[in-house]
Formats: sequence, C-alpha cells, structure tokens
Amino acid sequence: MELRGSIDNIDAALIHLLAERFKLTERVGELKADHGLPPADPERERRQVAHLRRLAEDAHLDPEFAEKFLTFIVAEVIRHHERIAETREA
Repeated sequence: MELRGSIDNIDAALIHLLAERFKLTERVGELKADHGLPPADPERERRQVAHLRRLAEDAHLDPEFAEKFLTFIVAEVIRHHERIAETREA
C-alpha cells in the first residue's frame, strides 16, 4: 500500500505541474496572438523533443514514450493558442 500512496502522490504532482505548465503556455499564447505570431513553433518543438528524448534516456525512461507524451501536450497547447488567437481576432 505504501507504493500505491507514493504513486498517487506522484500522479497528483504531475497534475499540478501540468496545470502550472498550461498557465505559462497560456501567457505565451496571449503574447503570440498580440504580436501576430503563429500558434505553433515547429523548430522549438523539434528542439524540445530532442532534449526530452535525451532526458528520458538519462532517466531510463523510454524515449519514444517521452516523445509521445510531449507531442500530446504540445498539440493541446497549440489548440489553446489557436483558440486565444481566434478570440483576439473577434
């Protein structure tokens, strides 16, 4: 049961970290919209994927999983940025 409690705590921490990340990316989306920049930044995303794959390898985590996880998060961030841009245009 102690292991499950530790897992539950890590899950809660992940949720809080994701919430904090999305608060920051929302601010980025607002800045992008205000300056007419596109919601996506493929070059930054490419660098982030490469960086997180290296981190995953160092942490003995499957780099493919890390890439899929980041890709999922980035897709959601881009969706939020598109929505922010649409509301600024209206």
